[in-house]
Amino acid sequence: MSYDAIKQELLTKLKQENCFWSYNTDSINDISDEILIEKTLLHLDIEDINRLFIIYPFKKIKKVWLEYLIPREEYLYTLNRFFAWYYFKAKKPDTYIKSMATRHFNKMLS
Repeated sequence: MSYDAIKQELLTKLKQENCFWSYNTDSINDISDEILIEKTLLHLDIEDINRLFIIYPFKKIKKVWLEYLIPREEYLYTLNRFFAWYYFKAKKPDTYIKSMATRHFNKMLS
């Protein structure tokens, strides 16, 4: 399956989940890769998340996770813990999440 076909499939599923309720409907097909990755991580299932790794580099997906999901550590605690363990191979997910969240907030403050 091609990059465009997978991206379209993910967009279609995200639209069905009503993930773009706050977006102008004309702009949904032009969303950034970062937003597509974030919404997929938040709203779709493992098979769809696995498709992200087919069309995007591991580093890009991890960067989006660190920048968009980790800062919401309390709200997304269980999900982040799963991602840290399953996809990003953190040996101690809780410690890793806490340190990455702290790093993110310190970066914002500087």
